[in-house]
Amino acid sequence: MKNAEIIAVGSEMLTPTRVDTNSLWLTDKLNTLGVEVVAKYVIGDDRTRLAETVQQALVSSDFVLISGGLGPTEDDVTRDSVALALGREQTFHAPISDAIEARFRKMNRVMPEINKRQAMVIAGAEILSNDRGTAPGQWLEVNGKVVAILPGPPHELKSMFERECLPRLEKMLPAVAIRILGLRISGMSESELDQTISPIYKQYENPVTTVLAHNGDMQVHFRARCETVEAADALLAEVGAQVDAVLGDRIYSRNGDTLEAVVGQKLMAKGQTLAVAESATGGGLAERITSTPGSSAYFVGGFVTYTRRMKTLFLGVSEELLAQHGAVSRETAQAMAEGAREKTGADWALAITGNAGPTTDGEEAPVGTIYVGLAGPEGTEVNHRVWAANDRARVRAFAGQMALDMLNRKL
Repeated sequence: MKNAEIIAVGSEMLTPTRVDTNSLWLTDKLNTLGVEVVAKYVIGDDRTRLAETVQQALVSSDFVLISGGLGPTEDDVTRDSVALALGREQTFHAPISDAIEARFRKMNRVMPEINKRQAMVIAGAEILSNDRGTAPGQWLEVNGKVVAILPGPPHELKSMFERECLPRLEKMLPAVAIRILGLRISGMSESELDQTISPIYKQYENPVTTVLAHNGDMQVHFRARCETVEAADALLAEVGAQVDAVLGDRIYSRNGDTLEAVVGQKLMAKGQTLAVAESATGGGLAERITSTPGSSAYFVGGFVTYTRRMKTLFLGVSEELLAQHGAVSRETAQAMAEGAREKTGADWALAITGNAGPTTDGEEAPVGTIYVGLAGPEGTEVNHRVWAANDRARVRAFAGQMALDMLNRKL
């Protein structure tokens, strides 16, 4: 198996406001070719540090992909650093300079002199054309290994990689069939999920198993690498059948669909409708539901009743009930769900009330307390959880996931 390392260049990505997304896209493309990404780095605008990182990567991996740092300014250090790492000179390539100058003229602008730095080419490099920007990339082969220098802007990098790098990589790599089985699971924690399925996936080195968790939404990816598609599919079917047997209906999707999309599909299949009433989530549940195209076929609307007065005014929750049980209670969640169903005429209504924190705002319920009510043709159910996460955004996300999971199981 061939390995790769990805280096993102730019001091701005070492700040709290910028994230390297190029490496995620490149990893997906490399994995499809059967190349395993074994390390990723974010390096600031430091020639020496970047050169050392390139040298280290070439020792342990077959492919080194570098993104960013190809601009015309002094803090664009990638070309210099790679030349330093390889001990190679750079030369000025007039056709590149002419092409950049022509691009400026097309925009009715004069090319600054410093843009000529982008026409410096490392000895032995093949030029990778950039049809989306001014900075060309470079492809270098070093003792059977490859260094690919790519621009930082994602639209430039993606176009260059697909046009220039993919064909080169495909010629170098043996044909391999990679198939992925992605399962999405709800209603259990990451530790519960792994404890349940680890006795199965630990029997296999192929497929490779990845468990991902995000705010109550679990994903398990099985990636099989075989000589043929048929062999890969058979291997995934073998593993998938064992996982199905132990997880059952906790698996809500086998094709990557989100929980809100799956719920919508089931509602449409039954010709049924849904309404929501939200307090703690502040409209977040309705936003998730309506993010799915075509949701107007089954989602009739919702209420964001953040105060007690609004719960009474719009959902008919009695003042006496609120005074006796509080806004964060099983009784209030039930009354909110039933009120939303009655007011809208929907077949189903979900209601969420709780304390997302960080303060208790006078309520007795501790931070993380969530009640979800589900009113339907056969009556109303209420589920209660206290989420340990002391994080307002996460508690709200957990609450939405909990509500959709509750409806999905009922459907």
